[in-house]
Amino acid sequence: MSAVSPNAHLDSLSPAPLWRHFRMLCDTPRPSGQEEAVMRNIVSWAEGRGFSTSRDQAGNLLVRRSASPGFESVPMVTLQSHVDMVSQADVEHDFSRDPILTEVRDGWLWARGTTLGADNGIGAAAALALLDDDELVHGPLEALFTVAEETSLVGATQLAPNWLEGRYLLNLDSEDRGEVYIGCAGGVHVGLEERFDIASLESGWTVARLSLDGLKGGHSGVDIHQQFGSANRLLPRALLTLLDGLDSGALRLLDYHGGTMGNAITRSASALVALPAAGFDDARGQIASLEATLRTELAVVEQGLALRLEPEECAGAALGAQDSARVIRLLAALPYGVERYSDEIEGTVETSNNLGIVALEEGALRLDTMIRSLRDSAALALAARIEALCRLGGFAPKRSSFYPGWTPSAASPLLTRFEELHQRIEGHAPQIKVIHAGLECGIIGAKYPQLEMISFGPTIRGAHSPSERVELAAVEAFWALLRGMIASLAERPLLR
Repeated sequence: MSAVSPNAHLDSLSPAPLWRHFRMLCDTPRPSGQEEAVMRNIVSWAEGRGFSTSRDQAGNLLVRRSASPGFESVPMVTLQSHVDMVSQADVEHDFSRDPILTEVRDGWLWARGTTLGADNGIGAAAALALLDDDELVHGPLEALFTVAEETSLVGATQLAPNWLEGRYLLNLDSEDRGEVYIGCAGGVHVGLEERFDIASLESGWTVARLSLDGLKGGHSGVDIHQQFGSANRLLPRALLTLLDGLDSGALRLLDYHGGTMGNAITRSASALVALPAAGFDDARGQIASLEATLRTELAVVEQGLALRLEPEECAGAALGAQDSARVIRLLAALPYGVERYSDEIEGTVETSNNLGIVALEEGALRLDTMIRSLRDSAALALAARIEALCRLGGFAPKRSSFYPGWTPSAASPLLTRFEELHQRIEGHAPQIKVIHAGLECGIIGAKYPQLEMISFGPTIRGAHSPSERVELAAVEAFWALLRGMIASLAERPLLR
């Protein structure tokens, strides 16, 4: 680890071993798909400590540490986390080169204008700190660090078979103190890649930038029930307002940019449009009226919403009027948000859809929707409905990246042991939860059915957005629970 760090203040936090490793993760750029630098750091550290390391073809890393003397026959425990992070910023930041700059505010750790990477950097740092712990009594340990989790769980999906040796898996990617997860949603993506003819605009058109920003954003799984505004839902509504308020053929699309991650609620979006010069003032009035309407509709959850239509100098080419209308009407019609709540688990989202990425540039349209569900059948049914809607508009959708959910097991001995430990350490029983997000447990469990699994972690808020932060006191509690579980599984192996 570097002796000179912009995050040196993290070394003063408790628990020190965890925060020391998290500092390395903050100092090392690790956006999804660019994890090699951080993997090299982990391998170098692990081999320097005498631990064995191996990589699979997907780039996932496995680090193993032998058991404490006398505990060699204890079943192996697998610690699992992902090293990549979502790249979202309100400031100029190159996630491929710049470190994450952190600061403590009111008992929470934040980043300065960017995502923090506590999701899942705290879990990865905890696994490293546990491997580094020479005072802890433990059985054989292996720590699995996966890649590209934030982009359709690529590392877990491509995880090598016959590689893991653990009997129990502790997933460290949950985000609420006092809770333990025993199930998660699966999911599937439906996308479009279309090309349109474009042509230069004749005289008589005004080109303007329609933009919507100031939204909170968030995680498209765990935050979807919050009813936050999605820019890829609201900007198409504005485009449809303009389209329906003008004469037929009087609105042309030049570009559209909304969202960079399928699993993030879109915070901002913009579209470059052309409309008759004589109708620009009326169009601007319509947008101002819609902004007021949206501010009223979303007053409780979105106080910073801003919708604007401003002239812009542009010599670009535009889609034809018919294709522009087809794209706008499709975007306006696509479902977004909670589709259904679970009948079995009160208050838990069963099925949802997020329109995470829409990009139109020089006639090339790319669109990605991410469907999640606790029921694989429901996810596939919603995917089929979205595909049917696309086909009605004359588009050719493609389905990809299906991954299974994690079926809950409330009778798990591992869960019972965690409940006992939680009661002793925290003074109360944990809440047993199923999460509406794609934890890697579902995919790993399908590949390694012998693994018994639970997931827990510290309190993280605003994941996948620049408001991401982690509660310092919750990290201390998480660390105590993790160490306690490892010691307990070594000293009192579960009876089978």
